[in-house]
Amino acid sequence: MAGEQHLKNQLQFLTSEGFSVLDVLPETTLAEKVTSIVLGSTASGLPPVIASLFGKLRHQVETLDVSTVRVVVFGGGTGLSNIIGGDSRRLAWARNPFSGLKEFFPQVSSVVCVTDDGGSTGELQKDLPLIALGDLRHVLISSIRRENLIRTYALDRAGARRCAAALHAIFNYRFISPPASAHQLLQDTGGNLADLPGPLRACLHELAGALFTDSRLSPALHRPQCLGNLLLAAAIYKHLEPALTPTRLLASHQVVRTATIRGLADLAVCLGVRRQAVLPCTTTLSQLQMLYGNGVLVTSEYKSGKARRGYPVDRVLVDFSRTPFLQPEVVQVVQQADILLFAPGSLYTSIIPILQVPGLAEAIRKNATALKVLVANIWVQKGETDVARDAPDRKFYVSDLIRAYHRNIPEGVHGLFSHVVALGMSDIPGSILQRYAIEDKEPIYIDRNRIRALGFGAVEARIFSDDQLRQRGAIQHDPDALARAIKGLWALHQAGYLTQPACKETLPAADFLVPNGFDPKPVPCLRYEKIRSQLHYLSTELITAGSLAMVKMTEMERKWLLDRVLEILWLHPDIPVEHLHCVRGITLVEPESWKRCQEWDNVFSFYDPHDQRIKIRQDQVANLNRFEMVFLVALGQSLLGNYAQEKQMSDLRWEGDVVGRTYRIRVREREQLVSYLEPADIDAYLRLSRMHRPHAEEPVYTRVINPGEGFTPPGLFFGLFYAWYLDNRFAANIEYKMSIMRTTISDLIPEQVRIVDRRRRTIDFFRQRIFRQSCSFFSRTQR
Repeated sequence: MAGEQHLKNQLQFLTSEGFSVLDVLPETTLAEKVTSIVLGSTASGLPPVIASLFGKLRHQVETLDVSTVRVVVFGGGTGLSNIIGGDSRRLAWARNPFSGLKEFFPQVSSVVCVTDDGGSTGELQKDLPLIALGDLRHVLISSIRRENLIRTYALDRAGARRCAAALHAIFNYRFISPPASAHQLLQDTGGNLADLPGPLRACLHELAGALFTDSRLSPALHRPQCLGNLLLAAAIYKHLEPALTPTRLLASHQVVRTATIRGLADLAVCLGVRRQAVLPCTTTLSQLQMLYGNGVLVTSEYKSGKARRGYPVDRVLVDFSRTPFLQPEVVQVVQQADILLFAPGSLYTSIIPILQVPGLAEAIRKNATALKVLVANIWVQKGETDVARDAPDRKFYVSDLIRAYHRNIPEGVHGLFSHVVALGMSDIPGSILQRYAIEDKEPIYIDRNRIRALGFGAVEARIFSDDQLRQRGAIQHDPDALARAIKGLWALHQAGYLTQPACKETLPAADFLVPNGFDPKPVPCLRYEKIRSQLHYLSTELITAGSLAMVKMTEMERKWLLDRVLEILWLHPDIPVEHLHCVRGITLVEPESWKRCQEWDNVFSFYDPHDQRIKIRQDQVANLNRFEMVFLVALGQSLLGNYAQEKQMSDLRWEGDVVGRTYRIRVREREQLVSYLEPADIDAYLRLSRMHRPHAEEPVYTRVINPGEGFTPPGLFFGLFYAWYLDNRFAANIEYKMSIMRTTISDLIPEQVRIVDRRRRTIDFFRQRIFRQSCSFFSRTQR
């Protein structure tokens, strides 16, 4: 308390009325001036008296006792782990494992996003009904504290560092081939097991052994994995009765929920981390969804990270497998927190998903006494923040981050944070910015006046890592610098000198609504098993050169093909398993026997409704990206089934001259139809593809084609659009057609208006009728 009072007196002296010595600093606000002093980034050459005063203030902040200050940080992956204790996936972390917020604020807790579905985490979810473990493991290792290791295992400082380095090697070890034994697996990590205290080494041996002895865990060893994720899974499964088979676990979500929290806490204590210092935002399985400005809805954090849709993200949603559960442990740490931080990272894939867990944002708002700070991102991340929603052609600013939060969080940003800490671009060398620009990365710019107008304090600070800049030419948040900046803001907050600007620009009414109920959805491992089961019954054949007869594939050929198809379907969570119901098999046709007419396209795949097989020219299989594209096109076509009873192309003549051609389709009656679609859906689609139905009582559709004009038949267009919706890289011609939606349309040209409207209605049709996705939950008003 005496230290706080001395600090308050010093601040009172430095900010006294009249001339203030702080006025010599170029920073704008008191918070920025104090932060600059605390970081030691003030200009050199100050008069000795002033430099002494600043040094005294810095010392008082540095020595301020914050050992009991409770800090809660929200985020996911690299951004969160980096500010907690350095990015523990980097090799250099082992040389300096004790840095960041954990060393300044011993009572720091992390609330981690669990929507990741890529890499080892995605592989693990093929077999286990668990939330995403990758980011939890990442943050767990970053949270290891030297004092905890010393106290728990009676190590000295050097021993604690060696122990952390060994854990770093073990938990980041990745393998692609099944290991021979638990002992060999730990040896292969390269970590020095002798540097681990006996009890900790025994704990890891026990968990590694369970991977081989627990039949529920062992299938995961046959996939590319990160050992740390597997050890965390084993710690969770220690709390699950062996009699709970995978099927029973799916029905016992409450048991899995409890085991997840207990297993994570047990492993944390073993690693030198406070019990429950690392918590998942929810234990309910979930996936991320992004609705782009053109109406396309994409499921999967992994896919969204690679997406290049060229449209701003309009809405973000977490698609929960059941009604999400907010852990009481999370509510408790939020209620008791003195400081609440939002870590930098992927805007849409780390912070927003956390705050969409029902009740969590409200719990933050109810803590009215805590210091609440948003740490802004440094760089634009492609596929997320690279285009601003209100003006896609301009740069992205910190105020855009705030608006994106507001638009995608229940009740908006009110009460979530009062200040924003951001990196000023003036401190970054121009050569570094140029290099990032070559890599298609641009900084997110701080627009302090706009931020203040929205009612938030803007704190621009030099919080990037000089070491990373020197060693790698990289700009990344410095864990220690950011921790010092937060400590300085806490000192101001405690002294009553951290004020929040008055709001001069009102944000739009927050219109994000959490659904009243959640329809149960198959968890990823169940979906994976359903796909695999469906593929098991498909026939697989070859048509060789000079023959039209189908020959069964060998078991090796069949396995290779179906494994590729399984992976494609897994990587596109928006594909319902029901989309396979009209497919009886897959046939590869050697080029010499490929007889399909390619007058309209160079897509060497199609769905044959006569034998219900997807047929692909064999040379398309060698390139996996090409194979993915042609398979998705044919799969899309299969949804139409045998809808066309008759197709005909005939010349259109006028006074003996050919003036065009007429394409004509007769659609089958309902009782003859074998299709994923209902007759009304087929009718709606054919009209969207510019087919005309002359007589309502007859299921005949026609379209006139001008001489020399290109034409995409409705079946092929359906397949191409299906592939484009899933990944716009796969159908360049559809992407070209849809590009008109990016331009500003004038009502001077009514045809443009009609074209854009038809494009949007086509997207809506595929989203709602083909992929069965709903957008009604995003807003109080329908799109």
